[in-house]
Amino acid sequence: MAYPSPVFHFSVDWGGESVSFSEVSGLNIESQVIEYRDGANPEFTAQKMPGLQKFGNITLKRGIFEGDNEFFEWLNTTNLNTVERRDLIIKLLNEEHVPLMTWSVKNAFPVKIEGPGLNATGNEVAIETLEIAHEGLSIENE
Repeated sequence: MAYPSPVFHFSVDWGGESVSFSEVSGLNIESQVIEYRDGANPEFTAQKMPGLQKFGNITLKRGIFEGDNEFFEWLNTTNLNTVERRDLIIKLLNEEHVPLMTWSVKNAFPVKIEGPGLNATGNEVAIETLEIAHEGLSIENE
């Protein structure tokens, strides 16, 4: 009997460098719907056709480490109409570290960085959140 894959073993690569994250979300693709109705059409409903594809922003979360400013440095490459874009590869891995599913993200750039919620009575790890926009997502099921 086969079981579904767990979600806790994954890797994220950009530019050949592997970066560790505790959470990745927003791996979605949506096809917008175009509705059209010709006035001479005897049917009283609109035709529906597939339109442009829309890609949601991807959210990456990881623990904060002393001296690690990589997210902020990447966000600071943003100027008027220019930004450093990166391709990302996100892989869901099995117990032998072999990819089961791969998401390839094209031309990603940072749009939001969020620091941790600081709490003097808390006992959690400090987590930073990076939200990225991109121009394409392809999925390959190994």
